Amino acid sequence: MTPNSLFYLLIAIIVIVFLIDSLLDILNARHYSDNIPNELLDVYPKDEYEKSIAYKKANYKFKMVSSSISLCIMLLFFFLDGFAFIDNIARSFSDNTIVVGLVFFGIIMIGSDILSIPSSYYRTFVIEEKFGFNKTTIKTFFIDRIKSIIMMIIVGGGLLALIIWFYTITGKNFWIYAWVLISIFTMAMNMFYAKLIVPIFNKQTPLEPGELRDTIEAYSKKVGFQLKDIFVIDGSKRSTKANAYFSGFGTEKRITLYDTLVKDLSKEEIVAVLAHEVGHYKKKHVIINLLLSVLLTGVTLWFLSLFIANPLLSEALKVEVPSFHIGLVAFGILYSPISEVTGLIMNVVSRAFEYQADDYAKNTYNSEALINSLKKLSKNNLSNLTPHPAMVFIHYSHPTLLQRIKNLRE
Repeated sequence: MTPNSLFYLLIAIIVIVFLIDSLLDILNARHYSDNIPNELLDVYPKDEYEKSIAYKKANYKFKMVSSSISLCIMLLFFFLDGFAFIDNIARSFSDNTIVVGLVFFGIIMIGSDILSIPSSYYRTFVIEEKFGFNKTTIKTFFIDRIKSIIMMIIVGGGLLALIIWFYTITGKNFWIYAWVLISIFTMAMNMFYAKLIVPIFNKQTPLEPGELRDTIEAYSKKVGFQLKDIFVIDGSKRSTKANAYFSGFGTEKRITLYDTLVKDLSKEEIVAVLAHEVGHYKKKHVIINLLLSVLLTGVTLWFLSLFIANPLLSEALKVEVPSFHIGLVAFGILYSPISEVTGLIMNVVSRAFEYQADDYAKNTYNSEALINSLKKLSKNNLSNLTPHPAMVFIHYSHPTLLQRIKNLRE
């Protein structure tokens, strides 16, 4: 294969992935106004359902426009030899391989983040504001962006520097050391995410003593779930949307409730949601997902080791000096079709896990309380009740509301 043919293969992959995603969005949009199944008739009052359709259409139109603009910018960057331009800038700072790689990706990541600000701003302060979801102030919006960039520089830059260093001293065997590094990092994040990362953006407070906490603790004791911490997070600082999640494992496991969830759901409904989260832990979904993630990371890095040293990757992007960072960019695009397939498989596994967690909540607590909570959350989030089956199969990590209700009532 010549550098020129590889260049157009990269372009073809980018365009094909975009077209497939756009086709799915179009198919999904045609189902927005479908008749609501009988099991879901009580989710929305008529005016709220019309509002949910308008919300979905607004997001659909916005995504089509923003993704098309992003595609055009990316293609221009390719055809105008943008990677070669940035590589030359990075090499003007230093001859050190690690420094060059960090500067190269730093320019791309920060530049990409800056370019995404208008679309993020529009989504937050126009669409989410219009439909009553937004609680983010302009100050919080920009502080969040700055914090994210700083974290990306410190954490992402540190990991990248170590991986490039592994490559410089071990060659193609770097993937083994990189795999160990990323695996340790992934496990650490699973263990300590709530303690280390969440406080940077949100305030977490222990759930106050009272009837809700007593009920949660009584349920936990009943099912043999040793619960160390129950926290409430100030999700209302940014949005009215509600959520709850389980994080960590072993002695570091904790359950976190959004304050909007505590406000919107009854005591029984909140405990039902927590029973679902406990189900994930009891069924060892957290560990299985972690192991699958580590395994996929190893496979990806191994594939990367087979291609990274090939100068054809750099030549295809019009970069004169072959390097790890340029090879990583080209490989990332070449590997994207495979990552789409693995992502689909992970979604299939995830949906199976959601059914199992629902079954656990049904068997240990109350199926109707969970159904009511799911309906309320769908209503409050203006969720899509009639998604296209193809969209569900490819992109949904959770079953649809209808599928979950049918399973819970079996």
